[in-house]
Amino acid sequence: MPRVLLIEDDRAVREGVALALRRQGHEVAAVETGEDGLGRVRSFRPDVVVLDLMLPGMPGLDVCGEIRALDQTLPIIMATARGDDEDIVVGLEAGADDYVVKPVQARVLQARIRAVLRRAAGAPVETGIPKIDTYGDLAVDRAGLSVARGGVPIALAPSELRLLLTLSASPGQVFSRQQLLEAVWEHSYHGDARLVDACVKRLRAKMGEPPREPRYIQTVRGFGYRFTAR
Repeated sequence: MPRVLLIEDDRAVREGVALALRRQGHEVAAVETGEDGLGRVRSFRPDVVVLDLMLPGMPGLDVCGEIRALDQTLPIIMATARGDDEDIVVGLEAGADDYVVKPVQARVLQARIRAVLRRAAGAPVETGIPKIDTYGDLAVDRAGLSVARGGVPIALAPSELRLLLTLSASPGQVFSRQQLLEAVWEHSYHGDARLVDACVKRLRAKMGEPPREPRYIQTVRGFGYRFTAR
């Protein structure tokens, strides 16, 4: 079973979540500080990180950024004690792939872990025969699950890659946030639309898209997003 690194300062929560994950068959490393968590990323080599946003010492947002500097593809699920939209959006924009609100329900966390691991494993988007598609200076290798712009590879997190694969598979088609949630994150709750917006923002930045006039991923106000091949 996949290995989970849990970074959580509350002892009761840490022990409870770790126990629930071990019962599901996961190998778990549980630590209470961001500094310890970064050390375990290197030594434990987890398949997924569950990261508390509110940590003493090194804040969870800084830990998320440090993990992303080490590994763009390692899935990160952020846990927040408050269902505060601003906290969640900031965490997602820092590089988290998904989030859960504490107190964490074991079945919800397990479902989110399964989903991010499927994305990390490169579960294919159903788009026909895998191939390399070229759109202007953007090359999307659907078989190799890689992306380059102007010949320069772009390191994408699992959610970012799957989002781009989904959008670019149907140039010109407008996808609602709900459709993208279901296709990329396998969520159905409309309140999680902020996952889509934060991921689009990160993806545009990595692709070098101008914020006000993006070339490839365009916003359709009041509905969602579309990919323009030009």
